[in-house]
Amino acid sequence: MKTQIRSIALGAAAALALSTAAFAGPGGAGHGHGDETAYGKPGDPKKKARIVQVSMTERDGKMLFIPDRIEVRRGEQVRFQLRNKGELDHELVVATLEENLKHAIEMQKNPDMEHDDPNAKRLAPKKNGEILWQFTKAGEFDFSCLIPGHREAGMTGKIIVK
Repeated sequence: MKTQIRSIALGAAAALALSTAAFAGPGGAGHGHGDETAYGKPGDPKKKARIVQVSMTERDGKMLFIPDRIEVRRGEQVRFQLRNKGELDHELVVATLEENLKHAIEMQKNPDMEHDDPNAKRLAPKKNGEILWQFTKAGEFDFSCLIPGHREAGMTGKIIVK
């Protein structure tokens, strides 16, 4: 009986570890930090980057990114300088709209999920951070705050790569 209980406990622990790893970041399982995605790849700190300042805040019952629309050229590297000017934690996650919507569902299940991905940064109130990203493909991409309720309150934006 003890062996059976221990086997069940070990199996449950292994399943939990695997499911946590699969949803640890916006890119999902196997999303390495140097991998190119549909929306680009991590930037190279040794190369020149255009600075784009993005503020995160709450105002008039809405949650906002300012600006919420950013245009870049294909191949351009961008250093997003992030400032959380709000009273709540916020994050900025760059991805395809489909990936961000899928990851938002996982965030609902685990709202305290920590991201360790080059395309995502979570900031406490009044804190600053940055994301360095190179947009290697043309298209329209999403940036969102995936903390439950924030995207739904308006905290989303669009990156247009020409």
